[in-house]
Amino acid sequence: MRRLNRKKTLNLMKELDAFPKVPESYVETSASGGTVSLIAFTTIAFLTIMEFMVYRDTWMKYEYEVDKDFTSKLRINIDITVAMRCQYVGADVLDLAETMVASADGLIYEPILFYCCMSSHLSLISWMLQLIQSRLQEEHSLQDVIFKSAFKSASTALPPREDNSLQSPDACRIHGHLYVNKVAGNFHITVGKAIPHPRGHAHLAALVSHESYNFSHRIDHLSFGELIPGIINPLDGTEKIASDHNQMFQYFITVVPTKLHTYKISAETHQFSVTERERVINHAAGSHGVSGIFMKYDISSLMVTVTEEHMPFWQFLVRLCGIIGGIFSTTGILHGFGRFVAEIIFCRFRLGSYRSTSVPLPDGHTSNHLPLITDNSTH
Repeated sequence: MRRLNRKKTLNLMKELDAFPKVPESYVETSASGGTVSLIAFTTIAFLTIMEFMVYRDTWMKYEYEVDKDFTSKLRINIDITVAMRCQYVGADVLDLAETMVASADGLIYEPILFYCCMSSHLSLISWMLQLIQSRLQEEHSLQDVIFKSAFKSASTALPPREDNSLQSPDACRIHGHLYVNKVAGNFHITVGKAIPHPRGHAHLAALVSHESYNFSHRIDHLSFGELIPGIINPLDGTEKIASDHNQMFQYFITVVPTKLHTYKISAETHQFSVTERERVINHAAGSHGVSGIFMKYDISSLMVTVTEEHMPFWQFLVRLCGIIGGIFSTTGILHGFGRFVAEIIFCRFRLGSYRSTSVPLPDGHTSNHLPLITDNSTH
């Protein structure tokens, strides 16, 4: 009984076989089939390699939500060099809540030379930053590459400056960080040190001659939030040369809170976009204002979450099976159709070669029948 049940089970499984085996004696090979097979295998190998490269790659996913954190402080990281002596300039922040954050709370004033302090290596890095910034303005997809390249072991700070010159310093490097409220504000560098005032603040600029005004500057680094190594910000490497003593440089910045989650780093930082404007202060011509560098920033109410994603392995297998099966099916259909067309053409050619011909008879009549070909007729 067991043998009978086992035999019935095997017979049932054979009937359910969706892949019947064809005996080798019934299989006919051809040169055209071999050529099509070679093309199919080559295409499968090429597409498999390309699909594996796509599987290894990652992409950035952007999600947006409302930023509900308005009580925490915002960190501003600054490294700016101004072509004026340190005793002539002052930097501070004034926000919409009329809260002043003085530069003494976290900024360092370092007397240096505006150009001579830059080594060849530092000059090369500054040139590379400007080149990357110009490319980022044209190719926004490069920002994904920058996000992926961020990792904790990389250094964001520029190499130390080499000031071996005997000349007296003619510029001031202002660097460090400040903590401000998460509201719109104005970080500015202008003539004179800042002093508190009941209605805001003021700068002691009366003792500085207008001839010494020179707000040519170089922004080596400016970022908001946590300092992430490897991230290039929009103003990094920016250099502006003043054409007049009384000149105002304005940067209008929109700061967007950002959560970054990649396979190398997970951090909370801030992206920002910026528009620039510069003009000469001339009260007689109606161009009013104060000479200096003004960075007016505003905080966006939306928060962006940037997540690095990877193709799952099961999806890679499904796509790979689709490629292999699709190519085999497509090449089989094309090969069959090609053989069908070729047989039709060759059959018509053969029929045309055996058309009926007129054969003269002895009695003067003609016969349209084909001549009978026998073995003796070949002799």
